[in-house]
Amino acid sequence: MGSMTGRSCIVTGGAQGIGRAIGEALLDEGGDVCFADMNGDGAAAAAAENESRASDNGGKVMAATVDVTDRAQVQAMVAKTVERFGKLDVKFNNAGVNKPMNFLDVTEDNWNFIMKVNGLGVLIGMQEAAKQMVAQGTGGKIINTASIAGRSGYDNVAPYCASKFAVVSLTQSGARDLAQHNITVTGFAPGVVHTELWETLDKDLMEIGASERPGQAMEEFSANILRGRVAKPADITGTTTFLASSASDYMTGQIVMIDGGMELI
Repeated sequence: MGSMTGRSCIVTGGAQGIGRAIGEALLDEGGDVCFADMNGDGAAAAAAENESRASDNGGKVMAATVDVTDRAQVQAMVAKTVERFGKLDVKFNNAGVNKPMNFLDVTEDNWNFIMKVNGLGVLIGMQEAAKQMVAQGTGGKIINTASIAGRSGYDNVAPYCASKFAVVSLTQSGARDLAQHNITVTGFAPGVVHTELWETLDKDLMEIGASERPGQAMEEFSANILRGRVAKPADITGTTTFLASSASDYMTGQIVMIDGGMELI
C-alpha cells in the first residue's frame, strides 16, 4: 500500500507540467486522481496515458474539463469526481496563468486575467472542495500552488506576483476557518521549473524586451539558485505527495518553499 491508497484527489492544471507530475506521483502512491484542466483534451490525454500507472498501483484515474473561475464548472468537477471515486479527500488548486508585462505597461485586462484565474480560481476551488469535505464529515486536505513570486515582487510580472501573494493569504485564511472541520490547507512555492509554462514565458519576456535570446530569462532567474540548477517537475512532487498524505496531518496554514534556495525566508 502506498501513502495515498484510498485517497481521492483532484489536481487542476493537470494536463501538463507541474500539475500532471503531481497527479502521476499521487497515482504512484495508490491514489485515485482526477486530472482537471481547461484544456479538456489535454486532461483526457493525461488520464488515458496514466491508466496503467493507476491500475498497477491499485488506484483509479479520470479527467475533467474545468474553468476554475466558473463556480458551476468547479461544482460539476467535484460532483463528477465524487460520483466516480465515492468521495473527495485532497484538492490541489494548481491551475494558474501568467502574461509578463513591464510594470508601467500593465493593463487592467492583464491584471484582471491573471488575478481572476490565480486568485479567484483558487478561492472558488477551496470553497467548493471544502463544502464537499464538510458534507462528508471526514476532513480533508486542500493544497494550493503558490510561487517564489508570492514571497518577492518582480518587475515584469507584477500581477502574477500579486496573485501569488493572494494565494499565500488565502491559504492562511482557509486554514483558520476550516480547521474546525478537520480540513488542513497548505501550499507549496516552486521557483524556476522547466515546464511548458516556462517555454511560453521565455517567448513573452523576449517580446517585452526583458530578454534578448531564447533561454536567457531562465538562465538569469536561475543564477542565484543555491542548488545550482532549475527544477524539474519531479523535484516538486516529493513535497506535494507529502502534503497530500497523512504524514503532513499536523501541518496547516503553511507554504513550503521548493525553489532550490532562491528565496531564503
